[in-house]
Amino acid sequence: MIRIVTTGRLRRLERETEQARIRARDTQAQADAAWGRHVRELFAVTNRAERAEAATAEVGELLAGAVAELSAAQQELLLKDIEIRRLREQLEGESMEGRSLTVLLHYGEPHTIYACREDAYADTATHGADPDRWVPSGERPASASMWRCEAFIYNAASNGFRRAHMPDRKPIEGAA
Repeated sequence: MIRIVTTGRLRRLERETEQARIRARDTQAQADAAWGRHVRELFAVTNRAERAEAATAEVGELLAGAVAELSAAQQELLLKDIEIRRLREQLEGESMEGRSLTVLLHYGEPHTIYACREDAYADTATHGADPDRWVPSGERPASASMWRCEAFIYNAASNGFRRAHMPDRKPIEGAA
């Protein structure tokens, strides 16, 4: 078969070819733009994923530290609970008769109760009092001293504590 091609047909084919090339360039430009957007989104997602992994690792380290601290605190609490039980058993097993306690007074107001005077002296040192400067309070009222220790002894008759050293009784004016 022989086909005769005219100049008009050739021009029409050239125009169609040129239009096809233009469409191909436009399509290629759109494809390149889409590829660029895809690559930018891929970099952004990768960056966010890397930051999330770093944050997760940091949170994991913080959580591990918190768990370790919690474990240590629980262990310490358990040891203190055991010590409290031991002291309660010891306290319940002993008679209170004759036992003494020391009350630390701050300007005459009860501040803390101690098992012994030495513990009270040591604690007042944490409040700024010199542990070597304790002097007998004499007849001064308790409110006149910044820190003062008073010893109390258990009295079984009253089921309570009384002062170990009672102040001298002063006669009331007009009393015989």
